[in-house]
Amino acid sequence: MLDYDKEADAYDATRGGEPRAAAAADAVLGLVPAAARRLLDVACGTGIVTRRLAAARPALRVTGADLTYGMARMAAGRLPGAIVLADSRRLPFPDGTFDAVTSVWLLHLLDGPGEVRAVVAECARVLRPGGVYVTTVDKAAAHDVGSDIDAVLAPRPRRPAQDATATVTSYAVDSGLDSADRARFPGLGQGRSPRSTVADLRRGWFTRLPPGDPLAERFAARLQALPDQDRPRPDPVFTVLAFRKAD
Repeated sequence: MLDYDKEADAYDATRGGEPRAAAAADAVLGLVPAAARRLLDVACGTGIVTRRLAAARPALRVTGADLTYGMARMAAGRLPGAIVLADSRRLPFPDGTFDAVTSVWLLHLLDGPGEVRAVVAECARVLRPGGVYVTTVDKAAAHDVGSDIDAVLAPRPRRPAQDATATVTSYAVDSGLDSADRARFPGLGQGRSPRSTVADLRRGWFTRLPPGDPLAERFAARLQALPDQDRPRPDPVFTVLAFRKAD
């Protein structure tokens, strides 16, 4: 697992920056009803998407929450007074506070199904009746674009997907939410090149291949043998689901 306090300063630049954030915000807002007045962005990270959610809807009061101090500090610089340091498994808000709750690129990071269930339940709890919960799903799968890089990495050990669509939908239904809609958006600027993938391997991006591990180095050697070391392969395409809380 990456240290997000240490990652905070360089996080946006290594993950598509503003173009990716704009695509994400547009997809999320397309699933948030125009009548919504309060939105909570859970695990808001650096606030690069959160700020766009607020800017696009001036009548929407947006609050961001993140567990990591380094991330929350950066988000607070983008949305002063609107960011709280909080654990998504125990949100510090009363029941029914928000018209919409979002979690972009969070569920895949959680440690096991119990944590995913807890986060989905908390997001549902702080939603008012009729509100919507919008979340990304299937993040790891989105990066498998059928490239030569994917072919090299195919036999690697994988962490079970915590954010699989069927799993998240099941937890949402258990928490009183109904499936409402979905959208997709490109991870602009996130297409992998062989050289960047080797760098990711050596910084712990692939959780089952620790930096320095002999197996990780064998994959690195195979990646280094690919042509066009600096040519990005196609961008991933991410999926977001919307769930509605019963009135």
